[in-house]
Amino acid sequence: MHFKYINLYFLLICSMIILQSCNQTITSKNMYTNELINESSPYLLHHAHNPVNWHPWGDKALDRAKSENKLMIISIGYAACHWCHVMEKESFSDSLVAGIMNESYVSVKIDREERPDIDQIYMEAAMITNGSGGWPLNIIALPDGRPVFAGTYFPKEKWIDILTQVQMIYMDNPQKLFDVASQITRGISDNELSALSSDGSAYTIENLEGGFNNWIKNIDFDWGGYKRAPKFPLAAGFRFLLEYHYLTNDEKALEAITITLDRMAHGGIYDPIGGGFARYSVDEYWKVPHFEKMLYDNAQLISLYSYAYQLTKEPLYKKVIEQTIEFSNRELSDPSGLFYSSLDADSEGKEGKFYVWKYEEVNKILGEDTELFADYFGLVQNGNWEDNKNILFATKSLEEFARQKNLLPTDLETKFDLSLKKLFEEREKRIRPGLDDKCITAWNGLMVTAYIDAYKVLGNPEYLTRAKTAMQHILEKNTDKDYRLNRIYKNDKVSINAFLDDYALVIEALIGLYEVSFEEEWLIHAEKFTDYVVSHFYSETDNMFYYTSDTDPQLIARKMEIPDNVIPSSNSVMANALYKLGLLFENNGFIEKSNKMLNQVKQQVEKGSPYYANWGRLYFWQLDQSFEVVIMGKEALQLRKEFNNEFIPFVLFAGSEKEEYLPLLENRYVEDQTRIYVCKNKTCNLPVSLVEEATKQLIKNQ
Repeated sequence: MHFKYINLYFLLICSMIILQSCNQTITSKNMYTNELINESSPYLLHHAHNPVNWHPWGDKALDRAKSENKLMIISIGYAACHWCHVMEKESFSDSLVAGIMNESYVSVKIDREERPDIDQIYMEAAMITNGSGGWPLNIIALPDGRPVFAGTYFPKEKWIDILTQVQMIYMDNPQKLFDVASQITRGISDNELSALSSDGSAYTIENLEGGFNNWIKNIDFDWGGYKRAPKFPLAAGFRFLLEYHYLTNDEKALEAITITLDRMAHGGIYDPIGGGFARYSVDEYWKVPHFEKMLYDNAQLISLYSYAYQLTKEPLYKKVIEQTIEFSNRELSDPSGLFYSSLDADSEGKEGKFYVWKYEEVNKILGEDTELFADYFGLVQNGNWEDNKNILFATKSLEEFARQKNLLPTDLETKFDLSLKKLFEEREKRIRPGLDDKCITAWNGLMVTAYIDAYKVLGNPEYLTRAKTAMQHILEKNTDKDYRLNRIYKNDKVSINAFLDDYALVIEALIGLYEVSFEEEWLIHAEKFTDYVVSHFYSETDNMFYYTSDTDPQLIARKMEIPDNVIPSSNSVMANALYKLGLLFENNGFIEKSNKMLNQVKQQVEKGSPYYANWGRLYFWQLDQSFEVVIMGKEALQLRKEFNNEFIPFVLFAGSEKEEYLPLLENRYVEDQTRIYVCKNKTCNLPVSLVEEATKQLIKNQ
């Protein structure tokens, strides 16, 4: 055989051996294919053709690591994560990096939205070792899953260096890694309640004043939000301030809310062309967003703007609610009636490309209307952002701008709405950002609540219908006969045993549906889900709920989610739900559990923090300011709607148009009459027939 053919043959054999050793295959498109190809998560599928021999999380990967005595790489991210995409492109698509990972490690890729339980554990490892975390989250762990290294994004050369060094230590001095793993795992396993203690002192508004004063110092009264960059909406915190203002008439609390909501609505974080909010802004002005749009942010902000509109009647808030719901219906709605998870920040490989504009583009579309439009939205010839591109970013209200231009605000709004519509139509021709089309039960619970809140303040029956459709799907498709929930729905298939936030946020939404419809079936489902949660998640020792069920495979730690974050913690949502269900069903066991939970975080709430804001809302219910309003009779639903004209929190609504046997409703029905009962602490005032009279009783008793 000729020498050159021997060389070619030798190279071919070597290539086959290398590919076999990496357990990889080549598709007809000359792409690698790994085990993620059988997953449904868009994030995991995005990595299915990496040369890295990725595994999904499961026994197969763990058993392989143990049998081959290899360290594990546990890499966690999500579909809308910009820097996850960057690292995928720079490192995980690189054959040199893949060769190192495949030779020395067993690599696991995880979608944090599917498995927040795993993400929670390894994010804590990052916080313990680095004092900070984020995504992508990259963990190096022993074959049993205990972490020895944690970090976030790394450039290619740095990642290679880390992989090489850790593997050398494992070969030369494995005991060093065993010791590190033990220390980190002990830190992860420490009970979250160790910093908490029961507090038997009274619940008073005065006890919250010091914490509020500390809290308000961190508010940016020029641009809204908190004094920091990047800026996250943290909607639960501003909901707390809204209710604190209601109880105290503190004008600073109201100002903190309105300046934040105004600035966000005018800022680049909000999309005035198509509606909806980005996840956060990278600056302190809400100008430059991190362009991904998450379902959970938009759901909570619909609710927040709804209650702010109910209090202030500010037209801007109404517009934001309607546009964000339009966006959600148009771009985040699954045919099943559920809602998708997110839209990516990137399109065509560039962050924000779908959303930004060159001045010349706008001028071509708007013509003679360009100058006025550009003046208001801050568009300039050389761009107000990168690459001569512009982000729509208004620094003043429409009314203020109209005064400066000597125009009527209504005329200006009409003109701008027409211009925005033209830009929307042009933008629809662009290549769209990637869509994460999995439906997460917890986030859908948030969105059902959002549509209920919008329905209450705007009265649009389509919002209530949409909320019911989504919930009905959760009950029919995501729920087993014993009320065990599944977390993920996609393509008519459910997967992953649900976590505490899935149950808690669905229960909260079911209570909300009952309160606006008086359809008792929603409440019955809420009670059954709660019974399941108490049976499978509750810790009698700690008086809190674990994040994972006792039916889930055991991880290296079983955690509890206590502080609130960008989403209220699952324990704070459960504590609120238990209290309300306890009142509705006269279930003292539920109320007692709720009280014990709140009692353990009472000191943290009183210190003042957005990270205990949803707990703080339950604190308000303990101030002898909460009511049950029972409406019985043929006009019950109509009278219920009238209550929505005023912002009156801390009211639990129940009622029926006919005789019902819910404990709170018993012996309250009188034929041919509609009566309203205002009750507190199991004592009711004399019934009245007009909402106006009942409202006076609510306000009088403050």
